[in-house]
Amino acid sequence: MKTALIIIQRSNGDVFFSQTLIKHLLQCFKGVNIDILINDDTKNVATLLSGIRNIIEFSYKRKKYSRWEQEKTLILKIFRKYDLSISLTASDRSVIYCLLSGKQSISAVEKNPKKSWWKRLLLGKFYFFDTNKHIIENNFQALQLLDCAFTKNAEPLKTDDNSKKVLLEKLARLKIKQYLVFHPCAQYSYKIYPKNHRNKLLQNLNTLNIPIIVTGSSSELDLQIKQEIPNYENIYNFIGETSISEIVALSELAICYVGMDTLNMHIAASQGKRVFAIFGPTNLKMWSPWSNTQNCQAFFDKPYQTYGEISIFQADLPCVACGKAGCNDKHDESVCLNLIDPNIIFEKISVYVRNVEI
Repeated sequence: MKTALIIIQRSNGDVFFSQTLIKHLLQCFKGVNIDILINDDTKNVATLLSGIRNIIEFSYKRKKYSRWEQEKTLILKIFRKYDLSISLTASDRSVIYCLLSGKQSISAVEKNPKKSWWKRLLLGKFYFFDTNKHIIENNFQALQLLDCAFTKNAEPLKTDDNSKKVLLEKLARLKIKQYLVFHPCAQYSYKIYPKNHRNKLLQNLNTLNIPIIVTGSSSELDLQIKQEIPNYENIYNFIGETSISEIVALSELAICYVGMDTLNMHIAASQGKRVFAIFGPTNLKMWSPWSNTQNCQAFFDKPYQTYGEISIFQADLPCVACGKAGCNDKHDESVCLNLIDPNIIFEKISVYVRNVEI
C-alpha cells in the first residue's frame, strides 16, 4: 500500500487522537503516504500531526454560499487517489468521501441499521462507532480490521524547536521556572466552570506561591474569560498569547494541568502530566483523559475519582453525565458545573503540588 486518506470531520479532540492511528499505520505499512481530510476549524491541530503528507480541508462556512462548487473541487481532489481510505466519522458525507477516495474503504458506522444500511452494503469494511468506548478505542477498531498491531497509548503531539525556544525565552523574561497550567476555557460555553467558582479556585491556587499560567485561544469566548481572570501575584494570563504549538510545549514543561475537559487536557494527559480535570455533561467513557499508564479512561461518573495520573471532578447529580450540550441541549448553562466545589478541587491539587520538588 502506497497511499492512504484518513477522514476526520469532527472536533479538535478527534483530530488529536488520530495521531495514534497514524503512528500505527506508518508502522504497519512501511513507506505509506498519508493525507487527512478535516474540517477547516481543526487545521491548527492537524498541522501538528506527525507523519502527514497533505491536509485537505472542508469548510462549513463555504458550504453556505458555494456548497456544490466546494464538493466538486474536493471530490476531484480525492477521487480514486488512494489505496486505502479510513473514515473515523460515521456521518453520511464522511462515508461518501471514504467510498469515493479509496480502492479499499473502512469507516465507522452507526449501530442503527436505518442510518447505516447503505454504508454497510457499500463499504469494504466497517466498525460500529460506540459511545461507550473511548474515542481512541473506537479508532483502534480500524487498525484491527487491517490486522495492524497497536499499543493502547495516546500519542502526544510534537512541537517544533522554534515554538519551544520562543516559549522558553518568554518564561525566562518572566523569571518562571516551574509552574502549573490552568486552562479555564473550552470551545463551548456549556463546558466552562462558572466565573465565581473559577476565581475562587485561582484565589486558592495563588496561595501555593508557584506561578500559575492561564491558557486559552483567541476566540471570542476565551478573550471574554481573559478579561475576567483576577490579578494575583502568581497569576500569568497567557490567554490569546500562545500558538497551539507553544501550548503543547507549555504543557510539556508544566508541573500539572488544571482545567476544563478540552483539547489542552488531552494534550497534557498524552504527555503523562498530572491532570486535574473539571467535567460537566461530557460523556466520560468516550472523552475522559486517556491514561497511558493504566491504558484506560474513566468508566463511571463520580464526584471525584483518580486513575493513574488523572483526577476528575464532577457534580453529585443523578443526571451526570447526560452527554447534552448544556441542560437544554442548546449550548446554554450546565447546572452541574455550578455544583463542583472549588475548595475540594484545590485541596486535591495542593496535596499533589506540595509533594513535588519545586
